[in-house]
Amino acid sequence: MPVTSVVVRPRSYWKEFRLLSSLVAKINPRIVHTHGYRADIIGGALARSRSIALVSTAHGFTGGGQRNRLYEWLQRLALRRADAVIAVSKPLAESLAVAGIPRRKIHCVPNAFAPPPNVLSRSAARRLLGIAPDSLTAGWVGRLSREKGADVMLEALAQADPSWRLSIIGDGPESDALKRQASMLGIADRVTWHGLVENARSLISAFDAFMLTSRTEGTPITLFEAMYARVPIVATSVGGVPDVVTSSHAILLPSEQPAMIASALARIRSEPSAAVRRSELARQRLIESFDTAQWLKAITGVYDLARRRGRSRS
Repeated sequence: MPVTSVVVRPRSYWKEFRLLSSLVAKINPRIVHTHGYRADIIGGALARSRSIALVSTAHGFTGGGQRNRLYEWLQRLALRRADAVIAVSKPLAESLAVAGIPRRKIHCVPNAFAPPPNVLSRSAARRLLGIAPDSLTAGWVGRLSREKGADVMLEALAQADPSWRLSIIGDGPESDALKRQASMLGIADRVTWHGLVENARSLISAFDAFMLTSRTEGTPITLFEAMYARVPIVATSVGGVPDVVTSSHAILLPSEQPAMIASALARIRSEPSAAVRRSELARQRLIESFDTAQWLKAITGVYDLARRRGRSRS
């Protein structure tokens, strides 16, 4: 797909609208598809001004501070005016309906997975991440922000068997606070902070366990990547996660439960054959249920409905 970058300053909303308007006039699209509150508001206004069918994908709401809650409130208002809204999980679809988006406009289409071209072997991935061959290492991958629950993972590591180490791939606003937390918990020497890593999805095979400790989620792509890599999974049962994996594929836990996460790590170590079995079933489910062909067919169907609604509105 051809991509055009539109680069503006953070608050240059009017300039962004004008640049996007020029781009839309040039390519004359039949659909405008937006992702995220800023795109939903600015791109949505542009699509409506030109009577172009508007589709938005909602990936989830994180709450947080007052400013972020304001942005999410504005986003929900914008979503009400879209011709179709794609929710990436069933709980998110329900929350959109509760927020006032007409149910007839909401379509639940979970994310899909395309296998990466070069998943590395365990030994190769460990060499790149600097993990010793015999190290018992759990991996955590994501944005270092409150909704992702890295702080809960650190609490769990402090309660886990001391032989477990933790590799954290990612960056975000809570990075410094999390490093201070690790020091206060006395586990700083057991945590490696890799920061942003290029093509991180090819490195998940390095881990003895993949940890998803989020407080809220849509349908996390990192979960798909761990399933593909056949790494034992420990995940909080939030958002769209239970739609992707069951207890047959992963160890599912409530959020905010570090003691249970620590127990799950102990279980993976003491029951290796069961962990391998879950990992194999998880990969099988991924391939059978989340391929891109089904996803593209569903998205195309939403586009067709949106165009009909757009013509009716015009």
